[in-house]
Amino acid sequence: MGADELRFTTTIGVEVKGETWSCVEIPGSAEFFGTGKTVRVDASIDEVRLENVGAMVTGTGGHMVSLNAKVRKALGKDKGDPVDVTITRR
Repeated sequence: MGADELRFTTTIGVEVKGETWSCVEIPGSAEFFGTGKTVRVDASIDEVRLENVGAMVTGTGGHMVSLNAKVRKALGKDKGDPVDVTITRR
């Protein structure tokens, strides 16, 4: 794992404004990216590759990557399911 890459295991689902969104939260993201603003990343969720996606701010100082229905279907997973994640800075 290089300095531009972050690997972790998490569950799908981030609480935002009282709702659980189909996203994965990136631990330590503000320090990793050096900003609290939205950034572009490449991500691998299990074996599904997402290129040049936005890591959005969570509102609590972190970042998250959204997993749309197509991605969740490819994963065979939904909210509450565990995933292995690799985030690479662009």
